[in-house]
Amino acid sequence: MPERTNSSAVPRHVAIIMDGNGRWARQRALPRQAGHRAGVKPVRRVVESCAERGVEVLTLFAFSSENWQRPAEEVRGLMSLFVDALDREVEELDSNGIRLKFIGDLTSLNPVLLERIRAAELKTLQNTRMTLVIAVAYGGRWDLAQAAKRMAAEVTEGKLKLDDINSECLASYLALADLPDLDLLIRSGGEQRVSNFLLWEIAYAELFFTDVLWPDFDANELTRAFDFFCGRERRFGQTSDQVGAATC
Repeated sequence: MPERTNSSAVPRHVAIIMDGNGRWARQRALPRQAGHRAGVKPVRRVVESCAERGVEVLTLFAFSSENWQRPAEEVRGLMSLFVDALDREVEELDSNGIRLKFIGDLTSLNPVLLERIRAAELKTLQNTRMTLVIAVAYGGRWDLAQAAKRMAAEVTEGKLKLDDINSECLASYLALADLPDLDLLIRSGGEQRVSNFLLWEIAYAELFFTDVLWPDFDANELTRAFDFFCGRERRFGQTSDQVGAATC
């Protein structure tokens, strides 16, 4: 990967709902698993492009908490694909300064995958060029519920005062608490919903929806998303006069 560059047009934190693998396969009369395999290449392209452009955090929605309801064969195939991808990609990610972080209900994963995840996180822990977050068995409602549960436990134990709980306090218990706020959410595949992804974090994120199916997503489509972001006036509750027009 080339060295990163900085630009005012570049969001600090980008998240992507990688949708459309199954439809891509169906259009080609292929099994769904072929679509998931084809979806690995655009992940590599997007990671490389985001690192080059100076993105600090890229969060990818790999497997939702609701995806457990899919056919068992498809779930097994996805888990196997995750293991293979980790075995194949971690060395290159590490050599290019990418830190790996996984979020979600990881205890629900099989031991082989969980072992690979822990090893990948440990190996890349000190890298600072970009953080690549992989959401596995993740749901926004799960994230909020586990945060509430942890806060309740600390209130019961006397470690946290009830009166100290506010939005900033709750945010510190979420899975992405140690990372910059989300700036841009991208969803491929033509659907225009967030599907229980980063429900807290999208509060002031810009949302970009594209009809491009995930296996066909490339650097040009990422540029379209960044151009869209660049053209947005991010007011965060203020007026245009207060913040001025965004310039890129």
